Amino acid sequence: MDKNNHPYTFFLTLLCCSLLLLILSGQQGVEASGHHHHRHHHHHLYSFRPTKLFVFGDSYSDTGNNRKSEASSWKYPYGITFPGKPSGRFSDGRVLTDFLAKFVGVRSPLPYQWRNVAKKYLKYGMNFAHGGTGVFNTLVTDPNMTVQIDLFQQLIKQCVYNLTDLHTSVALVTVAGNDYSAYIVKNGTAQGFPSFITSVVNQLYLNLKRIHSLGVNKIAVTALEPLGCLPRSTAITSFQQCNGTENTLVNLHNALLQQAVAKLNNETKDSAFLILDLYASFMTVFKNKGDGLGNIKFENPMKPCCIGISSEYSCGSVDKSGAKKYTICDDPQSTFFWDAAHPTQQGWTAVYSALQATLDQIFSKTD
Repeated sequence: MDKNNHPYTFFLTLLCCSLLLLILSGQQGVEASGHHHHRHHHHHLYSFRPTKLFVFGDSYSDTGNNRKSEASSWKYPYGITFPGKPSGRFSDGRVLTDFLAKFVGVRSPLPYQWRNVAKKYLKYGMNFAHGGTGVFNTLVTDPNMTVQIDLFQQLIKQCVYNLTDLHTSVALVTVAGNDYSAYIVKNGTAQGFPSFITSVVNQLYLNLKRIHSLGVNKIAVTALEPLGCLPRSTAITSFQQCNGTENTLVNLHNALLQQAVAKLNNETKDSAFLILDLYASFMTVFKNKGDGLGNIKFENPMKPCCIGISSEYSCGSVDKSGAKKYTICDDPQSTFFWDAAHPTQQGWTAVYSALQATLDQIFSKTD
């Protein structure tokens, strides 16, 4: 994102409006109803027809908000599968945002940092997600989730999006564990972990509530993936065994998240919130090696395609002379993980298949 996140550089529309008062008065949008046919998006059958996708979170949903000078996602070999060159996505190709956009039936929303150069794409929503961030400040200086929602609110105040836009939109919120990495690096203790996890989920609860109060009708939030099964945790066992201690902490996060989402649905009375269970879907893939999810097969699901040649190097690293300091597999489609923490496009395809039943709830009454 541009350096100081100047929210004031937006174009202002002439018909700027007292919409914010309407939004903040907590008006509820149309209730979702109708049956969703598996994989066939006949949107005209539903009273809830999403026209936009707004995205908040981290590298699991970022499609190009990181600064090119800093993020590995802008370096080769990221993006080699799609779009054929680095595009700011932390994968060889598409990420969760792209799959959800396809499901909703809109073009993958514009990264916030391109908002002034590709205005014709504003109609599909916007992606505020930024690799490396969390609900709190993490190790990067870039916008945490509160700041991302501030930027969204700024666009609403400037009438870039109106109430109808918001009421016919879906939000994706991803939390993939950067707060916890930062906690460890900042010398957080094992004893303090449960209370820190509680504070992360409490803040996430407030963030979700705020997105809804701004007028977004359906909000999908990710459960934390099994951090103990990411390649950075399994490398020590040659990518064979998950770290049970890490996954125990993940399970606490996810249990608290379920309580928070149940509370939100209870408070809003319109079942606006649903959890995309990345934990269960990742585990399903590991257990079945991708079988049962279309024509997908992963020989060793925990071994990544792109690996740094030693612990000090990561995927995309080069030395001063430009020599590659990583190895890359022959076929990214044969691996679930792309690098030390992120799925390949094929990995996300498998996760998306596993999430299909939950995604169908976006279009059906869940009261």
